[in-house]
Amino acid sequence: MDFIFGLPPDAEGRTGVLVFVDRFTKMVHLIPVSDTVTAAETAAHFIDCVFRHHGLPESIVSDRDLRFTSAFWSSLFQLLGTKLSMSTAAHPETDGQTERVNRVLEDVLRSYVTSFASWSSFLPLAEFALNNAEHASTGLTPFFANNARQQRAPSARACSHRRRPPHGASWYHSGWG
Repeated sequence: MDFIFGLPPDAEGRTGVLVFVDRFTKMVHLIPVSDTVTAAETAAHFIDCVFRHHGLPESIVSDRDLRFTSAFWSSLFQLLGTKLSMSTAAHPETDGQTERVNRVLEDVLRSYVTSFASWSSFLPLAEFALNNAEHASTGLTPFFANNARQQRAPSARACSHRRRPPHGASWYHSGWG
C-alpha cells in the first residue's frame, strides 16, 4: 500500500489517492484521500475497501510513511495476526509492484486532471481499467485471478452503433441504444 499526493484538490478538497495492490492477483483498490489522512482513517479505508472484499492478508508491504508505522497500525496488525513489512529507505523498490501501479495511475490521473474538474469521480473507472488489464507476471487480469471470471466491460463496437428498438417496443427512447 502507498499514497499518491500532490493532485489538484477535487470537489471535496482531497489531493491524494491511497493505493492498495494485492501481490498475488494484482488487484488494485484506489481511495481518494486528503493530505491530512490519519492512520485511523487509513485503517478504516483498509477495512472497508480491502478486508471486506478479500479477507486478511498474511503480510502487507509498505513504505515507511508515518500513517503505516504508527502504533495504531502495529497494534491492529498484531491483533489480526498480519505481518507488516516495511520497504527500506535504500530500497523502496521492495514495494515495486505498487510503485508501478502508482506510475500508471499518475499518468491516467494527469489526463483526467486536465480534462475534468473532479479527478476523484473517475477513480472507479481507473480502478476498473487497471483490474481488467492482463499482467505479464500472471498472464491473467486481476479480476480473473481474484474471481475466476472476467468482468464485463463496454466494448467500442457495442457503443459505436445504434441498435434498433425491438418490434413493438413503445418504451424505446431515440437517445438510447
